[in-house]
Amino acid sequence: MNDWPDGWTDNRNDRYGRGSASAQPEGARSMRHIQRRQAQGPAAAPPVPGVPPQQSQGYDDYDGAYNQGQVYGGGNGSGGRPRRTAQAAPDWRRRFKRGAPALAVVVLAVSVGTYFWADSKLKREVDLSKVIERPGEGDGTNYLIVGSDSRKGMSAEEKKRLRTGSADGKRTDSMMILHDGSNGPTLISLPRDSNVEIPSFRGSDSGKLFPAQGRQVKLNAAYSEDGPELLVRTVEHNTGLRIDHYVEIGFAGFANIVDAIGGVEMDIPKAFKDKNSGADFQAGKQTLNGEQSLAFVRTRYAFAGSDLDRTKNQQKFLAALASQTATPGTILNPFKLYPTMGAGLDTLIVDKDMSLWDLSQMFFAMKGVTGGDGKSMNMPISGTRGGNLVWDKAKVQQLVQQLKNDEKVTVESH
Repeated sequence: MNDWPDGWTDNRNDRYGRGSASAQPEGARSMRHIQRRQAQGPAAAPPVPGVPPQQSQGYDDYDGAYNQGQVYGGGNGSGGRPRRTAQAAPDWRRRFKRGAPALAVVVLAVSVGTYFWADSKLKREVDLSKVIERPGEGDGTNYLIVGSDSRKGMSAEEKKRLRTGSADGKRTDSMMILHDGSNGPTLISLPRDSNVEIPSFRGSDSGKLFPAQGRQVKLNAAYSEDGPELLVRTVEHNTGLRIDHYVEIGFAGFANIVDAIGGVEMDIPKAFKDKNSGADFQAGKQTLNGEQSLAFVRTRYAFAGSDLDRTKNQQKFLAALASQTATPGTILNPFKLYPTMGAGLDTLIVDKDMSLWDLSQMFFAMKGVTGGDGKSMNMPISGTRGGNLVWDKAKVQQLVQQLKNDEKVTVESH
């Protein structure tokens, strides 16, 4: 008994080896939804009870659907392969919003870490609380910047190369007052040969009170006698200007900073040579390395004005150093920033109340000295006494009053 519906044939015994006896190809029978429709032939098979009727297609429809990739759901006409759909463009705004907080955290962490690293390297060795009989505070901030001839930590070869000599201890090689206020920064050089009076003072180590004896000495003698505290006391006594912060750097630190930033470009108006400092410069623009920079700021015997001319070169060089260091190329480049900071901080001595923020403010004020509102000058001189330079008391008094009131400085050196 045949259980297949009318018109259907069970050809399972004839299917293999001899082909199918059906009038339709076996593929078409297997894939009933794309069966071939013949123009002439037996009628379509009746529907199977319980099975939904399916619409058949002829061979022409089958071929067309196959060629268009519709058999497997494709639609690109390429042998049934799926059609590629265009990917949506990346949403960079969303990505930035997601990444910005993480980037901000990283930048903040690096900045905070750098701050505390640099702050820990500051040598806070000068105690201004030991300075007695101090002038009243004024507006703005006054820094006493000292370049010492300290050879601490230098090898014999470095001393020879930098022509520093091998004297024990340390003395001041340059002294400047930097006033940072609302009317622009003012840099005032204090010649080391300035004639000053040593006032009463309290010994920085012994704590003993030494009364005033009216001694007239060169300014750098105050430093040699009892260090930074007596130097600050002497400057304040002879000027009437309160010093808020003290900064000192030695020979090695100065040269290392210059080398760390790759040199400082200077425009030297006139050639000069000095065997004592090792200076040998031609006129014109040139980039000075650490050794040459140290020779440049130390030279005095090659100039007619001796120490007064040297202080002008020191001012010019420090302003150039600050301007060329405080640039994006240095600040944003860790391979330049950290060596530069390390070179300076390793030999930098400051007062106990000075923070890294105060130091940075001083640095940018130094950079602004050559700006439109900045001014650089020597302490006004009226003459000499026994080879020492005598300050012009009237001009010094006017200058100090302008600095205390944070007014624009109109006093001239000459």
